[in-house]
Amino acid sequence: MMVPREGKLLRIFIGESDRAAGHPTYETIVELARSEGLAGTTVLRGIEGFGRSSRIHTARILRLSEDLPIVVEIVDAADKIDAFLPKLDPLVKGGMVTLERVEVLVYRSDDTKSGKTPG
Repeated sequence: MMVPREGKLLRIFIGESDRAAGHPTYETIVELARSEGLAGTTVLRGIEGFGRSSRIHTARILRLSEDLPIVVEIVDAADKIDAFLPKLDPLVKGGMVTLERVEVLVYRSDDTKSGKTPG
């Protein structure tokens, strides 16, 4: 799969306990992105943060939260990201979604991890 040099970065900020279709929202987003043929997604788990409610969620031992911040990042061609947005909207009940232009410098698989030989 080729990703054009000029693309978009979709970033979704949600909580670890957020649910969609009976599953964690981040898992649902990843599966949807995969089924839609997007280039890839990354889910990042934050150690601390707060959102619109100003309630701090943290991994510190004295205030251990069960709702740590989650960021889902998706980079692909602008048209593919734009087509994905309407499908994403009903999944994000609370949180924030951002979009920015990106320049893709490298997008390749490390075939040595799968046992394939390059070439």
